[in-house]
Amino acid sequence: MFLGEYHRTIDNKGRIFIPSKFREDLIQGVIICRGFYEKCLFLFSRDSWKAFESRIRALPMSKQDARDFSRLIFPSSVEGEMDQQGRIKIPQTLMDYADIKKDVVLIGVSDRAEIWAKENWTSYYEQINSRFSKERGALEQLGF
Repeated sequence: MFLGEYHRTIDNKGRIFIPSKFREDLIQGVIICRGFYEKCLFLFSRDSWKAFESRIRALPMSKQDARDFSRLIFPSSVEGEMDQQGRIKIPQTLMDYADIKKDVVLIGVSDRAEIWAKENWTSYYEQINSRFSKERGALEQLGF
């Protein structure tokens, strides 16, 4: 399970240190893909990826949106492994998608981690924190 918020820096080879609390889940390898709407990257363990992939594969391929979504996710996804220092390499195309230059924030989101450009995460977090702090209906709509 992925929990917490961690600030990191991308090195000049496009590598990032994975938090030690995440490493056990990622020892068998990692899959990195683009996030859905926000400009972030998803980081899955192999097991979490299998569950995510099966949900996509279960979509009706007769629907254009299902085919489009598959074409969006799978070509941008990459398999990787941690090196002995606990680093993973992020491809330049994914860093470009997520506006990642140097400073990043890794957040745990239960079954996956997300990698954000620090500026994007700060802005996004301020928005959602404000919304959930001020709008009682936001939580009620979720059933809380």
